[in-house]
Amino acid sequence: MQTESTAVKATSNDQSPIEGRSIDFVPEQERTDKLSSQGPFWFVGNFTFFTMTIGFVGPSVGLDALWTTIAGTLGIMFGTLFMAFHGSQGPHLGLPQMIQSRAQFGYRGVVLVLIATLFVFAGFNIVNLVLMMQGLKTLFSWDPLQVALAVTVPATILAILGHDWMHKTFKWSLYLSLPLYGLVTLAVLMGWVHDAPVVEGAVQESPLGFNWTGFIAQFAAAASYNIAYAPYVSDYSRYLPKNTSSSKLITAVFLGASLSGAWMISVGGWLAAHLHATDVLVALNTVGTGFAPHLGTFMVAITILAFLPVIAMNIYSAKLTAITSVDSFRKIEPTAKTRIVAIFLVVFLQLGVAMSIYNSGSGLSVLNIYLVVMLYFLVPWTAVNLTDYFFVRKGRYAIPHFFLPHGNLYGRWGARGLLSYMVGFMAMVPFFCIFEGSREVYVGPIARAMGSVDLAWLVGLIVSSIVYYLSCRSLNLHHEEAVIAQIEINMPEYTTGNK
Repeated sequence: MQTESTAVKATSNDQSPIEGRSIDFVPEQERTDKLSSQGPFWFVGNFTFFTMTIGFVGPSVGLDALWTTIAGTLGIMFGTLFMAFHGSQGPHLGLPQMIQSRAQFGYRGVVLVLIATLFVFAGFNIVNLVLMMQGLKTLFSWDPLQVALAVTVPATILAILGHDWMHKTFKWSLYLSLPLYGLVTLAVLMGWVHDAPVVEGAVQESPLGFNWTGFIAQFAAAASYNIAYAPYVSDYSRYLPKNTSSSKLITAVFLGASLSGAWMISVGGWLAAHLHATDVLVALNTVGTGFAPHLGTFMVAITILAFLPVIAMNIYSAKLTAITSVDSFRKIEPTAKTRIVAIFLVVFLQLGVAMSIYNSGSGLSVLNIYLVVMLYFLVPWTAVNLTDYFFVRKGRYAIPHFFLPHGNLYGRWGARGLLSYMVGFMAMVPFFCIFEGSREVYVGPIARAMGSVDLAWLVGLIVSSIVYYLSCRSLNLHHEEAVIAQIEINMPEYTTGNK
């Protein structure tokens, strides 16, 4: 039968260390992951020096370290809710995150959100590379290209090895980073690191404290940071058994990602407020050197080493998205070779753009614009996808039809999903708030009236969800259920778990 051969033609090779699957369905006998791995995995995903930079937002807009911690914690918890609910789709359907979106946007229509998602994955790694090149150049005068290669090569190998190896290295990353950041946190709490001295003759900045504009800005930055994780989650939960408890999985992802995110944002807020930090690696070196002469260097080295699995995670998910994009127009075999080719293309793209931006001197301000804009493109997608999964189709999908270019249940172009996406995006425009450093690039009229606070992401979530839900009232769910029931009779391996 065509559906069966298309969806599960690739088979896993138990003798090979390289993951055999890419965008195809994962059958039950290969789902060997354990629920207990999800919490630590997503804890490590946010337990990085990059997350600390989110805590720089509060002090930059007048918040002290305490209010930065409160706003950042509330924001990261709000944003993590969305990524956690996406995580429950993985074991239920056994598919990568973006393949599932063909049900809402159509076999080809999904390319609209795939392009945005691909650039977000690549963009995060570009930011990470530029941060590391700048920090290590400042600290040790290391050559930026050598730094980029030293980080990218092992991360690429890890992404090629695939899912199981990344879970293993995330565990080792936790062992490395937990004592490191524990020491930094202890130094902050105990007051072992003194505030940066005020340079004689320097212009005194206004004292930090509380203001509503700053509080909302920090909340929004933290929330949007974890909402941007939404396209990742099912990629790393799809190897869980299909009957994995959704509530337990959502709880595990939520606790893991929100606890580490709140922790790192709090530390970042303190570094920015008290050390006037603008470079995280330099600030960590300062904290370490306060203990012992060479401890700062050791801290920076461990920070980079523990971060390699996160670089690999971005490469891995970008690869899945790239393959899905090509497959939407030209059918490709979901083999290990396909994965490896896609990985190399993604890596060359990231290295090229990172080096170009670093050498141009435009710095991270341009990258921040890039990531904010890409987040605007992602928000309507997550709203449509979650609304469809939990409130419209309620987890009932014809899995083989995700892989049929012609005659599939969801069509080539999903009008309801595309319309909801575009309406939600247009509703966000008056709320856009885009800056390059302190220079205004574009601030929408409503955002300006609210003091340049970015709530566009919240508007997009609400509007896209409502429009999609209302447009689906005419959807023939009875017909879809009949097709799904027939598939489950003829091909029981595609029976979904308990949502």
